Parts: sequence; structure tokens; C-alpha cells
Amino acid sequence: MSNRRIRIGIDTGGTFTDVVAFDEDSGELVTTKTPSTPGNPADGFIAGIEKILATIDADGSDITAVSHGTTVATNKLLEGKVEALGFITTEGYEFMLEIARQSVPDGYGNSYFWVKPDRIVPADRVRTVGGRLDFTGAEVRPFDEDAAVATARWFRDRGIATIAVCFLHAYANDDHELRMREILRREHPEAVVSISSEVLREYREYERAMTTLVDAAVKPNVSRYVTNISERLLNFTGNEIPFYVMKSNGGVLSADEVVHQPITTVLSGPAAGALGAALIAKVAGFPRILTCDGGGTSTDVSVVLDGEPTLTTEGTVGAYPSKIPMIDVVTVGAGGGSIAWLSPEGTLKVGPHSAGADPGPLCYGKGGTAPTITDAHVTLGRIPPHLLGGEIPLDVEAARAGIADLAGKLGVDFERCATGILEISAWNQANALRQVSVKRGLDVRDFMLTTFGGSGSLLACRLVDILDLAGVVVPPNPGNVSAFGLLTVDVKNDYVQTHVAKESAIDHAAVQAVLDTLTDRAREALAKEGFAAAEHEFHRTIDVRYVGQAYEVRVAAPEGGPEQEVDAAYVAQVAEAFHAEHRQLYGYDFRGDRDQQVEWVNLRVTGVGPITRPEIPTLAPAAGSVEDRAVRGTRPVCFDADQGYVDTPVIWRGDLGAGDTFTGPAIVEEFGSTIPVHPGFEVAVDDWANLVIRKSGDKETVR
Repeated sequence: MSNRRIRIGIDTGGTFTDVVAFDEDSGELVTTKTPSTPGNPADGFIAGIEKILATIDADGSDITAVSHGTTVATNKLLEGKVEALGFITTEGYEFMLEIARQSVPDGYGNSYFWVKPDRIVPADRVRTVGGRLDFTGAEVRPFDEDAAVATARWFRDRGIATIAVCFLHAYANDDHELRMREILRREHPEAVVSISSEVLREYREYERAMTTLVDAAVKPNVSRYVTNISERLLNFTGNEIPFYVMKSNGGVLSADEVVHQPITTVLSGPAAGALGAALIAKVAGFPRILTCDGGGTSTDVSVVLDGEPTLTTEGTVGAYPSKIPMIDVVTVGAGGGSIAWLSPEGTLKVGPHSAGADPGPLCYGKGGTAPTITDAHVTLGRIPPHLLGGEIPLDVEAARAGIADLAGKLGVDFERCATGILEISAWNQANALRQVSVKRGLDVRDFMLTTFGGSGSLLACRLVDILDLAGVVVPPNPGNVSAFGLLTVDVKNDYVQTHVAKESAIDHAAVQAVLDTLTDRAREALAKEGFAAAEHEFHRTIDVRYVGQAYEVRVAAPEGGPEQEVDAAYVAQVAEAFHAEHRQLYGYDFRGDRDQQVEWVNLRVTGVGPITRPEIPTLAPAAGSVEDRAVRGTRPVCFDADQGYVDTPVIWRGDLGAGDTFTGPAIVEEFGSTIPVHPGFEVAVDDWANLVIRKSGDKETVR
């Protein structure tokens, strides 16, 4: 076939690679999945493209763009495999990483038992260089060129070729860092270097240093991975096509630019899923949702308000803080491959260890040795004895033997052990959902839960019970929502500059100058990505706090485009927005209190290059009853250990039409996922093919 325009989204997960193709002319959306290839993710990437093109009878010449979500940077940090990393900082500040922050996980009750995580760079690989700037960027002591040369040679002679540079107050003046980088290029030309003034132009030395170190740590891996994929893609298609990589902030960036900003990809996959789910739920009439993206290794949760996932700059990946704008995602080790095990005290635990894709759960028959969440589901009848519509058969007896052995050690019957595994997993997910909602002052009873990913919907009904949610929205092809999200994402770049000033003393002209400079940088980046000036969009936000507070709240600046003038009215609108947001987050504000001043801290500009989003297709009603049309049979399913197994209808989702309704117990199956509907719940199919699940007798099922 020729003269077609096909855009492809590919999300590479730990177990499966999800693929969505969008025909820009017909508007057709087609999805598929293929096993991931952890040894070389590029193999699974190309296999996914080949499979989807065969499905729609197209070839490589029809592809107009590919957008990709990857876990390369995330896995590098989660696994803690950071090697041969060096750090250069200001003389006298070599112990910045040891001092860090007094941030104790899980509350101060555990502080006596908490040990700070291992340093990302050993102490003996930290070198300092003389020279000093003050907080305004003025030079207090000149840059020590001789020490800089000696430092570059020291790293070169020891073969340390990945280096992060963070000098004091470089956010205000990057001169010393630029000179250090030039010396490194001259004296140690093979070094991969990240400087803080380009990674994070923001104050707080520890967070800026750590973010720069993380950027440097993942840069070689991300560069190799993206280059490999780009070359394989070129060989496959025979021509250069736009290749975008998903960023943590909810945008995409061309592969050529991503290698210079690798830290921006640390939440690449989860960000795409949150965006796809947000769009699907907003179209369906649910602007306030919690998302639950269940994969083979972990489950990612986030919150969406008015159709937009919330952002944070206080995120972490593994043990490492990364102070870049990212969608506020919390990850818990509760994926389909999470292992059930006994603690030394003899209690049942689930995760965070995972069997992954290889060897995988016991039922995969690939050498797994421990029972997992997937094994519990298949032995209880909640999922069929196969995956991907029958492409991957499952060994139910192997799963049963593993769980039976665990049940014997616990001294409980088989069903109580299997349902216990799932109950622990559900509570782990519920606690993650609380972190992004209740801890931020949100009432979860007002939220629908949007579940997706291969395993995301398996515990949906229990999450409604545990959290008292309004209900669940399960999109069609839920296993491919992250890949679909990649087709809905604009090109996006973030720029920040620290500018601390009390509201009463803000220099309007100085603030205007900083915002204009950041906007110019965003404009230049969008032009480099191929967007015409008329397409550029700019969004401004301000980090604001009350004087004396340690941390800030980000608020949107007054709308009016990049030409919006900073004046007294502008400042007053920012203050009013801050008071309202502070009250939402913390339950109080100091509006009208003259003794409690507002202080601006960081100025931010986001440049957006919009793309054409695929339309979400509607579903027509179907003739006849659900029982006659969509029920493919029954099987015994255990939803509750005390109730035992109940004969449960198995419904094929592809046979459902808009307006169909049915009640639990039921099992809804489709190619890439399964949705167990527990007794006491009812389901309605809306006009966009979503399954809307609520407790029987709750609010009307479809809005």
C-alpha cells in the first residue's frame, strides 16, 4: 500500500510492548501487543511495528511519525546500576551530597531505623574547583582555571567519562559552569558532561546537584538506546521519519534532542498512560479521575483534574530526587508479576520483587519459581488460561502448585491464600492512590477510577470498596492506553529561572525580562522541532510561597499569551491564585493578613507545539440482549474465599454495544486484558465503548 499516513505509538513495558496505529486520513485506530525483549528492547519495538503494519495491510513507507514511551532511564535508576560517575562542585561544598536533606520516609516514627540511601556517586569521585558566585550571580572569587584543568585530567586519568557539574548559584550565572565544560571538552574529550545550569536553572544546591547527577548517570544509556532505535527504524522504513520520545512532563521531544535532555524521560511510560486516560475520561464526561496503570512489574497511579494530570517538581525515581517537571505519578510494586513471599516472621507479603517478563509468573512456564499475582488470578478463574486472546497459553497447574505450597506454609486453604495475595495487592494499590489524592486534600469519593494496562482492571472492584470511589471507567483496549496516549501528546519543553522576590518588592520590569528570555528559549526550541511561529503556545507558571516557608506552590500566571505585561494587576492575580491553591492543599491561607507576605521564587515557561490528536470513536448500539450476543460461556470463579466458586458468565467485550448493561458476577474478556466484575456491581457501556462500573444502587451508571 502507498500514500497512506500512519502515526504509531509504542510503549515498551517490562512484560509487553504495546502498539497503536492511527490512520490520519481515515481516523482508524488499531491496537496490538507483543512480548517485550528485555535483552534488547529494540527487537520488541521493531516486532511491534511489523505486527501492527501487517494488521492494517501497510508497510514502513506509510509511517509518518513514531512516538515512543521507554523505561530505559527509569530502570537504570531503579536498579541502582550507576557506574563510573564523577561530580565537580564548588570548593568547600564537597560534602553537599552527604548533608542532603532531613527527609525521613514513612514519618519520624521510623527515623531511628532509617539509613540514607547509597550515594549516587562515591565520595572519592567528587572534586572541587575554586571560584564563587553570590545568589545574584555576581562573582565573589574568580574561577580557578588551573584547578579546573587538574580536575579534568584527574577524571581522564582514571577513566571516569560521565561527569556532572554543579557550582554554587550557577542558576543565576552559568559562566563558571560553561568554562568548566569547555575545559572538560579540551582535556577529556570523550567525557559525557551534564551541567546544572542547563539541566535545572533553579536554586537549592542539593536538589540541583542530584538532578544533574541523575541526568549524567542516564545519559549514556538513553543515548545508546535512542540511537539504536533510530537506526533500526531507518533501516526498517528506508527513510527518515520523525521519531519522538515521551517526556515526564506530559510532552514529547524528538529523539535528537532527547539525548541532550535524558533526565526528562525518567517517567516516560507512566506519563503517556496518564495522558491517554485523561483524554478518554474527559471525552466520556469524567473530568476528575484517578488513574491506575497496571503492568507486569508495577502499578502507576496519578490524579487528573479537569482533564489534565497534575504536575510536580518534587518527584523521585528510586532513591534519587529529580526536581524536573513531571506528571505526579506514584509507583507501587504491585504488577502482574509481583511475587508473593513469606517474611521472616511468617506473614504473607506481595512485591515489590517481580518475576518480570523472564522468567515471569509460574503460569508462563518459563522457569518461574515463585507464585505471583497473575498466578493467583488464573487459579481463581478471574483471568482465562491464556493471554493475548490465546496467543500465550498459561500453565494453570504450575500456578496452582506454587500457591498450594505457599498456602501450606501459611497453614491456610488454597482459596484463602490466593485471595489473600490479591487482597494485599489491592491495598498496596489503594495506598498509592491515597498518596496522590487524600494526601493532597482531595476527596476520593468524588473521583472515578480509570484502570488500564494489562493488569490494571483486575482489582478495580476491590479498589472501589476500599476507597469508596464513585466508580470505575475501563477504556476499550485498556492494555494499549499508554501507547494511545503517545499519539495525543504535544511537543513540550520546560524552562525555569529562580527569581526570589517578595510581592511588595517585585520589580515588574525584571520579572518581565526573565519571562521574555525563557519564552525566547522555548520559541527557539519549538522552531528547531519544525513548528511554525503561528503554532507556538506558551504557558507561564510561578512558584509562590509565604515568606518563611521552605517549599512553594506552583500557580498558573494570568492568561493573555507571551505578550501579557507584568504589572500590579498581574502580581495581584498570582497572589489570589496562590491563596486559593494553598487552601486547597493545606486547608488554610493568609489572604488579607498584612503580616504574612507572599513571595515569588521561580518563574517558569512551557513551550508547546500542538499535534493533531486522534478522535475517540463512538460505539453503536447492538441488537439483541447481552446474554444472547456477548456471553461466550461460563466458568467457576472465586471472588471471595468464604463464598467459594460461583458459575460466572464470560462476556466478550468486542460483542458489546453502546447502552448495554449487566450486573456482576461477570468476567469481561478482550484481546489484551480481562475485567472481573464482582457481585454487587453493575456495568454500563457508554457511547465511547468504555465500561462504566459502579456499585449496584449507586448514582446513575452512565453520565
